[in-house]
Amino acid sequence: MTERRRITVVTIGDLATVRFNDKKIVDSASIEEMGAELMSLVDKDKMKHILLNFEGVEFLSSAALNKLILIDKKVKQAGGNLRLCCLREEIKEVFTITRLDRVFDIRKTEKEALKAFGVDS
Repeated sequence: MTERRRITVVTIGDLATVRFNDKKIVDSASIEEMGAELMSLVDKDKMKHILLNFEGVEFLSSAALNKLILIDKKVKQAGGNLRLCCLREEIKEVFTITRLDRVFDIRKTEKEALKAFGVDS
């Protein structure tokens, strides 16, 4: 098992459910570390499907959004799906303004997102 500082991961088969350990994802060092940890889920752990649960995350910088776009591409190249859930209204608004709500599959709850993956929670 890989040691992770920025994220907590629970796996169900080839699905990784990810929770973020930081309330604010803003500084470049922690964003790089988070990005590397998320990329390793696909590259090293061979996870096809990833659910990012943003419960507890209060703020995301534009650099963090960029990392999410890169991770989405990586997951799609691996033949999988990336879904997001539990976004605060302020963060969801940023996704809407930047039109990233059209790129990402965003679900209201983790249960709803897991159901979209075909997993009964």
